[in-house]
Amino acid sequence: MAQGEVDTKKCGSALVSSLATDLKPRYHFAALEKTYYERLPYRNHIVLQENAQHATRFIALANVGNPEKKKYLYAFSIVPMKLMETAELVKQPPDVTENPYRKSGKEASMGKQISAPEEESACQFFFDLNEKQGRKRSSTGRDNKSSPHPKQPRKPPQPPGPCWFCLASPEVEKHLVVNIGTHCYLALAKGGLSDDHVLILPIGHYQSVVELSTEVVEEVEKYKVTLRRFFKSRGKRCVLFERNYKSHHLQLQVIPVPLSCCTTDDIKDAFVTQAEQQQIELLEIPEHSDIKQIAQPGAAYFYVELDTGEKLFHRIKKNFPLQFGREVLASEAILNIPDKSDWRQCQLSKEEEEMLARRFRKDFEPFDFTLDD
Repeated sequence: MAQGEVDTKKCGSALVSSLATDLKPRYHFAALEKTYYERLPYRNHIVLQENAQHATRFIALANVGNPEKKKYLYAFSIVPMKLMETAELVKQPPDVTENPYRKSGKEASMGKQISAPEEESACQFFFDLNEKQGRKRSSTGRDNKSSPHPKQPRKPPQPPGPCWFCLASPEVEKHLVVNIGTHCYLALAKGGLSDDHVLILPIGHYQSVVELSTEVVEEVEKYKVTLRRFFKSRGKRCVLFERNYKSHHLQLQVIPVPLSCCTTDDIKDAFVTQAEQQQIELLEIPEHSDIKQIAQPGAAYFYVELDTGEKLFHRIKKNFPLQFGREVLASEAILNIPDKSDWRQCQLSKEEEEMLARRFRKDFEPFDFTLDD
């Protein structure tokens, strides 16, 4: 080793190394050794064993104006992760190496034993729906015993104030929660149109579908597919709608409609007809289109998704009837329960809600993808 060079095997900080392992930064800058050093980029996943993740580049910089004229500036351009496609983000550089912080068998095992209590307190703030004592449910949607290497979850977005729908919030009526995934959860609707009217809600604080991160969108879609299968097995089709207007936390309403009541075309016609009567411009958008392509974050809108994948969209410019979605589905043309168009007229006692929640959990269990290994 030449004079003045740094022995990378002897210098450094174990704590910062541990932090870099957990945070997985795209760029890691250091200046402790007062010299310039740039290692090859390293990967943050085990090939063929874990989902691909972005690579990390480690760069050490020398002191400003150092006499050896070693590099102390580093110019680079970086695109925010949320603006990148997943495939582009996880693309590995041709000179990528293995993770230098990854410990081998025995060391990793000892490290996990030491850090386990800290990890548990950090990520296990959800409750277990199995009603068994002594077990906690992790934010990965599984019992920790099933995974010897639990993945530290990214902390979900937090609300600016009290929120009735953020799962970690004390305001949540937890007896209505019927299923918990990694990024989303299911809850029975308060004052639902039917006993199995449910909501898909993000665990973190997101106002609308448009603002969801990629991983949350993927799980929302997984819940949609699963609920369609579940309701189809019970002789029903489901209608989904979202009203991003005078609401603070995304609530994706999922209402089952018995096949014997009407056809999908009847449901579509009912929405279009009532929209015209109330001078609401409800436009049909392409089946495989993304709402993010139509609405910008912060824009008010209402959209309906039918079991065929057809979508109807309205951009809210001024006022909008808050119960519009319920009113259409409760109308004589569909469920024929017009007296239930306002959820406040349909509230049940807590004991009745708990009974319905237990029943839904039991019925939904054979379809529950969060139980898969």
